[in-house]
Amino acid sequence: MIKLHGIDKSFSEGGRRREVLIQTELTVSEGEFVCICGRSGSGKSTILNILSGIELPDAGEVSVDGQSLTSLNDLQRTLFRRKSVGFVFQFFNLIPTLTVIENLILPLQLNKLHINDQAERWLQKMGLEDRGAAYPDTLSGGELQRLAIARALIHTPKIVLADEPTGNLDSDTGQQVLEILDTQCRAQGVTLVAVSHSAEVAARADRVLQLDHGQLLGPEISDPPH
Repeated sequence: MIKLHGIDKSFSEGGRRREVLIQTELTVSEGEFVCICGRSGSGKSTILNILSGIELPDAGEVSVDGQSLTSLNDLQRTLFRRKSVGFVFQFFNLIPTLTVIENLILPLQLNKLHINDQAERWLQKMGLEDRGAAYPDTLSGGELQRLAIARALIHTPKIVLADEPTGNLDSDTGQQVLEILDTQCRAQGVTLVAVSHSAEVAARADRVLQLDHGQLLGPEISDPPH
């Protein structure tokens, strides 16, 4: 499902180049849950940006579901991301001027998909059935992240990318949100790549990789996801 091969990525900082990824390799099988750990600034979020096509590597190949992202132009990568990728962020990234249900159906509208009763079913799955007309600033942290998970999955993406999905939540709420994210991704057969400092996130993953000095260290592809 996902393959990074020979990925190099550096950034300019104060007139100097800082190498973040150096000949980085990653293979993730369909339906697998992989957690990437590493210190702050090690390049974890950069990997997610490359997997989604937001950023291109300086060198190497990126393939997702058989599609070479490095061969696409900006518009093609945007369309790929809109259709095939779901995002879950630490700070939710919801649109404050839209209601809960308007935030939820946005991926369907962008992809010109039928809404039907999907929105109501996802609100029920997330325990938000009475919050559809509310605005994000009236929701708790757990409700915000449950909404973000539903938004990430409603258009049936191939992969979900989660950047510190429990990092802005207390321990109990984080556990509840993680359970929902893991369960729903597995139910849909979605490939999940999360970057996190959380031991709880790592414990749920099929495989844990450490990003260290620009390279991913850890076990090769695991057994088929459970």
